[in-house]
Order: sequence, then structure tokens, then C-alpha cells
Amino acid sequence: MARSKVLAIWLLIGLGLGVAGVAACWGTALRELLWRWTGEEELLPQLRGVFHLLSALPLRQPDGAPFEAICHADVNPYGVNAFLEQEVEASKREQAVAMIAAAGFHWIRQEFPWEDIEIHGKGDFEDRRTVPHKSAWQKYDEIVSLAQKYGLELIVRLSNPPAWSRASGDAGGTLAPPDNFEDFGDFVAAVVSRYKGKVRYYQIWNEPNIYPEWGERPVSPEEYTKLLRVAYTRAKAVDPEVVIVAGALAATIENDLYPHGMSDLIFLQRMYDAGAAPYFDIMSVQGYGLWSGPYDRRMRPRVINYSRPIYIRDIMVKNGDAQKPIWISEMNWNAIPLGHPAWPMFGRVTLEQQAAYAVAAYRRAQLEWPWVGVINFWYLKRATDAERDQPMYYFRMLEPDFTPLPVYYALAALAHSEPVLGLGRHQEQHWAISYEGAWRQRKGEQFQCGRALEGSSGSVRLRFRGTELAIRAAGPAKVGVSLDGGQEQALQLDEGPPRDVVVAHSLADEEHIAILRVLSGDLLVDSYVVWRRASWQRELLLLALPPLVALAMPILRRF
Repeated sequence: MARSKVLAIWLLIGLGLGVAGVAACWGTALRELLWRWTGEEELLPQLRGVFHLLSALPLRQPDGAPFEAICHADVNPYGVNAFLEQEVEASKREQAVAMIAAAGFHWIRQEFPWEDIEIHGKGDFEDRRTVPHKSAWQKYDEIVSLAQKYGLELIVRLSNPPAWSRASGDAGGTLAPPDNFEDFGDFVAAVVSRYKGKVRYYQIWNEPNIYPEWGERPVSPEEYTKLLRVAYTRAKAVDPEVVIVAGALAATIENDLYPHGMSDLIFLQRMYDAGAAPYFDIMSVQGYGLWSGPYDRRMRPRVINYSRPIYIRDIMVKNGDAQKPIWISEMNWNAIPLGHPAWPMFGRVTLEQQAAYAVAAYRRAQLEWPWVGVINFWYLKRATDAERDQPMYYFRMLEPDFTPLPVYYALAALAHSEPVLGLGRHQEQHWAISYEGAWRQRKGEQFQCGRALEGSSGSVRLRFRGTELAIRAAGPAKVGVSLDGGQEQALQLDEGPPRDVVVAHSLADEEHIAILRVLSGDLLVDSYVVWRRASWQRELLLLALPPLVALAMPILRRF
């Protein structure tokens, strides 16, 4: 036997003994820690993941700027994609919305396809595809009304031009942009005008960086930026209160433009270079985990995992857009059955893993990514099971007959649990913070995101995970602070511009409950800050792992 093979066998045996020894000491805790570092559940992929993490330590790490003031990230994060327009029966549309609300979701991401509203020609909103004819708005009016009835908000996606908007019709692709971007601007203005005061959030296009979402042509960040500018300008002219979400970028490493697409990282930078920054309020990406779990922390530009939005955030920060959040338009893992011929496309998990991964994906974002707002699960259900032969079918949360799958129950339990503030700066009206008493909103450019809360009585309650908590506030006010039910301590805040004041420090890195009570004066609250310092036990374990992994490097390099 070759000497190298003997050495490899001995290294493997030594590694196995080392892992066994560590496992005997730490057992489940070690496996859980490796899972939270690598997103892998099996030992060998975990060790390979640790090797990848260690090898990346000398490289520049992306800058998430978690302590910047980030607007539109303080919202309820629970959203779900729906295809309500495809349900033939109105009763089924309502049943779907009712089940969305019952599960604790706050948002429905729903497409209003241009081709289904302005069907036959410019300015023609009559649907004459069936007899009797009817208004093309009817179905979408009903969807808006249902969302209001059940206390939900819509993220309306505007895309899918009608054939008449292109001289070549659908020959260049049914999703290709219109010949005249102002035609799209007119449609955007018509939708925003009709639903003014009822719908506030509009997403312009979907996945403009990949085929076939830009038609049978190379994708173009410059052309998409022009389209975005037209849509943004026309929407804001009709309703200045609308919030424009950029088209969700698909995570891809392709760069052949056609027929595949362009890397989301390159596409976004070229959008900025083309002047896109003033024309969107929220950046949007797709957040599929594919072949690893939500805690896969490996950051490599040519690897797609749930951590990829960190790269998008880094590009935003470098381009001076740190105050804008990222909303994840689609998030899920594919629970495709064993033996399905289309399996490799999206990876594969069991239904139970899908449920666990989706919950962990929300939790990770809430605790680690203060720059993420809404995460929209992909997706609620399809109207029929006609797509059972396609991998897309197995992202569903409900069967076509409304039978819930495990992920529905898992996310419902999470959405109904008490929210937790994680690392970073959070605006004063963050959905996870509750106020009691008399509080009033103050607006002004001196406040982060242009607003603050002021109260002369009442209290604030928040659950957070971290080792330190600060409040950006001003007085003059005397505030009582209690932590985890302990004795209340008095804190004096002076008059002047808001500043960060530490109210709790040197805590264990776990969940805590803080209650702030206005004892006297006027308290002005602008934001909250949570720090998370690694515990010495975790640091010790981190120091202990590299030698172990170093022994395995000759073997791991072969994978």
C-alpha cells in the first residue's frame, strides 16, 4: 500500500478518535454548535464546513453595518407568497387568506400581472377573454379587500407585460420588458392610484438578473435601472407614501447573460453604477437554502447558501445605502420526494427538515441580521396538483385541497411566539417592542428614519438576546429600568439630542426581558441597540477545534 494512503488512513483514524473524544465530552452540544456554524447535520460535511470557515478567516469579511439606522426593517417579518389570482372560486381565495392570517403571517406577496389587468390594449381594463365580459380589476379588488378584512398587508409585485406592449408580441419571451418603459409607468400609476390608501408596498419586477425573467435576450442591469426609475417616479407622483421594493435578485453565479443570467452581486453593483440608488426604498433578494441549512455561514461568492444576502448587504453598505433594508422575497427548502427525476435542481430535504429549516431561517435573521425586514415563505399553495412532476410544486405549505404540511404548523407556532430583538440597532417602533401608556410620534430630520416616540408616562417592554442593551434617547426624564424581573434601577436622561445610553451590560448571551418605565419628565426614544459578545466557553471551543480540523485537512481537501 502506498505510503500516502497509509498516512491518510492513520489521519482518518486519528481524526475519528479525536472527534469521538470530543463528542464524548460535548456530545449533543458539539453537534448543535457545528450545525450552527455550517448548516450541515452529518459529521463529515460539518468538518468540511469548519475547514471552509477557517480557510476563509484571512479574507475580508462582508460589512453588514448592523448598528446603522435602518429604515423599513422594523416590521413584522412573517410573509408568504400566494397565487390568489389563480384560484377560480372566490371562496377558495378567502379560505387561503384566512389560513394565512390564522398562521400568524402579516404579509402576502402577491403578483398583479400586467398581462392579466391591461389585457387587450393600452388603457383597456376590460376582460373579454370569457363571456360575459367583466372588469379586469375585479379579482384584484377582491384580493385587496380580503387582505384588509383579515388585517394583512400586501406586497404587490408588478411584472409580466402583455403581448401588445412589444412589437414582436411574445416572440421575444412572455416576460420580456415592454418596448416603451412609459407604458409600464402608466400601468404602475394606474395600479397605485386605484389602491391608494389600501396598498403601500410595490415590488418592481422579479429576478431581472436571470433568464427568462428579462425575455429572450441578455439581462441588463442598466436597462432594468431605467425601468425601475420610471416605475418609482410614476408611483411616487401618484402616492408619495408608497414604498418601492426593487425586483428580487436571484442568487446565481452565472455570468453568460443569455440564456442564463448575471451574478446577483455583479448585477447589483452595476445597478448602483447606473444610478439606481434613488429609485428604490427596499432591496430584495431570493433566500433559498438549496443544499445546506439556514446556519451555513460559509461565505464564498461562488457558493449559494442562505448566507448569501450578507454579500448583497455588503454591496449596499459600500455604495452608501446602509440605511436601506433587505427584504427576502422567497425563502424555503425543497421537500421533493425521493426518486423524483428533477431532484438535483434545488436540493432536497424531508418535510420535517423543511419545517425546521424555515423556522431556523426566520430566527437567524431576527437574531443576526437587523438589516432584514420581511421574509416571504415560498409559497402557500397551488390551485391544482398539475405541477407534481416539477420541483417547484414541493415548496408548498398547503396541498391544493388546503391540507397543511408540517411547515405550516411550525411557522404558525413561531409567528405566535413572543418576538426577540437580536444583534444591532432597531428603530423605536420595531414590531418586537411593546409600549403601554401615552406615547406620541415625533417627526424630524434629527431623528433616525425621520421619527421618534415621546412619552411622559407609560412603559416599554422588550425581549432581547444579547450581552448589552442601549437606548438612543433624550430627556429630560427619569426612567426606571428593570431586567429579568429584578429590582428597578433609576436612570436620568438629560435634555438635548438623542444619544446612546447603555441600560444593561455584562449579561449572559441569552434571552432577557427589559422593562423601561417613565418615572418623570418627557422621554424621547429614537432606537434601541443590542450587542452580543461571545462567551469565553464558546471562544475556548473555537480555539480547540482548529487543531482537530488541521489533522483532517489532507483528507478534506479531496472533497
